[in-house]
Amino acid sequence: MPGLPNATEAFVTLVTNPEYGLGAAVLGYKLRAVGTTRATVVMVTETVPETTRAMLAKTWDKVLDVTQLDSKDSDRLAMLKRPELGITFSKLNVWKLNQYKKVVFVDADTMPLSNIDDLFQYEELSACRDAGWPDCFNTGLFVLAPSPDTYKAIMKRACEEGSFDGGDQGLLNAHFSTWSHGDISKHIPFSYNVNPNASYTYLPAYKHFADQVKMVHFLGAVKPWHYQYANGKVQGQNLTEHTRKFLEEWHKVAEMVKQSYYQPTSAAPYVPPMSTGSTKPAAPSSHVVPDDVSSVLSHITAQIKNKEKAKSSMY
Repeated sequence: MPGLPNATEAFVTLVTNPEYGLGAAVLGYKLRAVGTTRATVVMVTETVPETTRAMLAKTWDKVLDVTQLDSKDSDRLAMLKRPELGITFSKLNVWKLNQYKKVVFVDADTMPLSNIDDLFQYEELSACRDAGWPDCFNTGLFVLAPSPDTYKAIMKRACEEGSFDGGDQGLLNAHFSTWSHGDISKHIPFSYNVNPNASYTYLPAYKHFADQVKMVHFLGAVKPWHYQYANGKVQGQNLTEHTRKFLEEWHKVAEMVKQSYYQPTSAAPYVPPMSTGSTKPAAPSSHVVPDDVSSVLSHITAQIKNKEKAKSSMY
């Protein structure tokens, strides 16, 4: 059954471009298909065109405009070889959704295989271990309680320290730093965030626990929408049997979504309506207010550069 728009709990994702828009449409479709009873909300930035928004409106209860945030930390993002991940700071807007008591955030490159409403039993901040560094949690799935105070605290940390990986995951792991050795009840089983592209060492475990996999997360730079799909088959070499299976399931849903909801056009990016009211310029101040987005982003960049200069001067 569809989600409940007025529910106090919600699944939330983020879309910043049309490609992830298709991923989110598949996610929203699957959440409904597995029978969620929670509201579903997709946050979109100004870079998302109207055609994508229209598609999302068919598969999610609510399409919500949020401010685009970008760490602009090119040096740290270069270590990951993922320069596009700076914009994942936009994910932090989820803490501003005060109309919900609890939220399960899920990345747009995930796909639930069965009902995952039981995730709402967890408290903030609950998440799965990251496959690359298990003492960190992966921010493709986490449980939180929206709060303006938490939002401001996270943004303050972003201003003062930045993120050790340039994206949201480094920042949130630094903020919720006791996760790895604290309350183990906040550790969500790995079966809720399985990476089908994982190394060969996972294959025996995957075969053993295959029937327990609740959701897959297509981690890495190559996403499902990058694969060619024809005649019900994904075109690609060196894919494990289960990876191919998940990719083909994703594409089957994507084809249904595109045929039913998506009519591509050359529409320009969506431009939010501008306020017609007059505003007075703010008085100058050296204090950065965490909710002042432009100041925050400029401050983050300046802090990073200052720290790098300080380090270089020590040697």
